[in-house]
Amino acid sequence: MANIPYKTYLTEQETPKQWYNLRADMKEQHAPLLNPGTLEPLSAEDLYPVFCEKLSQMEVDETTRYFDIPQEVQDYYKTFRPSPLVRAYNLEKALDTPAKIYFKFEGNNTSGSHKLNAAAAMAYYAKEQGLTSLTTETGAGQWGTALSMACAFYGLDLLVYMVKVSYEQKPFRKAVMETFGASIIPSPSDTTEVGKAILAKNPNTGGSLGCAISEAVEKSMSDDKCRYVLGSVLNQVLLFQSIIGIESKLAMDKLGEYPDVVVGCAGGGSNLGGLMSVYMQDKLLGKANTRFLAVEPASCPSFTRGKYAYDFCDTGRITPLAKMYTLGSDFMPSANHAGGLRYHGMSPILSKLYHDGYMEAIAVEQTKVFDAAVLFAKNEQILPAPESAHAIYGAIEEALKCKESGEAKTILFGLTGTGYFDMQAYMNYNEGKMSDHIPTDEELAQGFATIPNTGK
Repeated sequence: MANIPYKTYLTEQETPKQWYNLRADMKEQHAPLLNPGTLEPLSAEDLYPVFCEKLSQMEVDETTRYFDIPQEVQDYYKTFRPSPLVRAYNLEKALDTPAKIYFKFEGNNTSGSHKLNAAAAMAYYAKEQGLTSLTTETGAGQWGTALSMACAFYGLDLLVYMVKVSYEQKPFRKAVMETFGASIIPSPSDTTEVGKAILAKNPNTGGSLGCAISEAVEKSMSDDKCRYVLGSVLNQVLLFQSIIGIESKLAMDKLGEYPDVVVGCAGGGSNLGGLMSVYMQDKLLGKANTRFLAVEPASCPSFTRGKYAYDFCDTGRITPLAKMYTLGSDFMPSANHAGGLRYHGMSPILSKLYHDGYMEAIAVEQTKVFDAAVLFAKNEQILPAPESAHAIYGAIEEALKCKESGEAKTILFGLTGTGYFDMQAYMNYNEGKMSDHIPTDEELAQGFATIPNTGK
């Protein structure tokens, strides 16, 4: 075996003390958020009724390169960070590849995912502002679990609208959130006007993240001591998740390594944006030429088949409009098992970088993703979440290309979380019951028809 260890950790002194804002180094900024009524750009103050004030300010900041991590958040991070950088020696051997494969494992906390990085910061800033409660949505349940943990830590009430199909698929996720004190409602529901309208139109819908966002935003607006928080897509979320990339780079620097390819699963963009953050900074500043690969589900292909346009971030059309790769806010993806990747749009930051040619994307069918997940599990002894398995698939494909070419490239991917709440998915796969739904052009056209014509 090589001299490089299986796992590399940072010491407490080496852990990051700042988050990195990728926008500060982008050659061109992404288009601003728009007011849904006037179609005029939104200021931080315009966002105060929906988001915490500090988060609103971070959301629109284009120039501050680094934000200090508050000491209270640093102390909370110590309960689950730093996370390990792992060399996938056994997977390399199984693939018979000359490539070196590393993964940043974010599943070593009760939420089982990277989501706690952002939840910790958001709950802190809500508490600092004097708020008493938060609302949010969750798809697979990882974000809802993470935020329930953070709210319990900071003494905040939490109401979670959980996409109905995931609510039904993953009852134990609901149990964990409730253990930490959160209240859970399957979305769409009859507790909001938006939910009632969606159910009236399609009473048998399994829901979507867009639906759940609409309900959570509406509910938050009814209490001036409550605000809404989102677990992906937004600039503020990518800022907080940059700790993944910063830690990865510090750990790889200790090993004398630098990735030729960075791979991440893509739903809204939080983990991929965080993992690639400081490596993309090097690329933007001309210090490196790393390839960045987003891997999304073929059932919800916003990057690979979506349109780059202004669209609502929610199905109920009450949120600001963002310019992003989108399938249309009314798009309802099939009930695949990668619940966290069911969002109709993509991070505006990542959308702009993809549009400008700084990164690549592929869409993969569900059964192929689980083929990769099982191969990884057998060799690296970690059961990955279905979302994370998309990144595993991408890393394996890159490693097999190295096998064909003989190139010994270094591959880094994000293992965003564990799959222990996804056993029905693994059961379906093992029993040969898993299906692959790829939306037809006609199905996509229905979603595209809902994209507003803003003229921008």
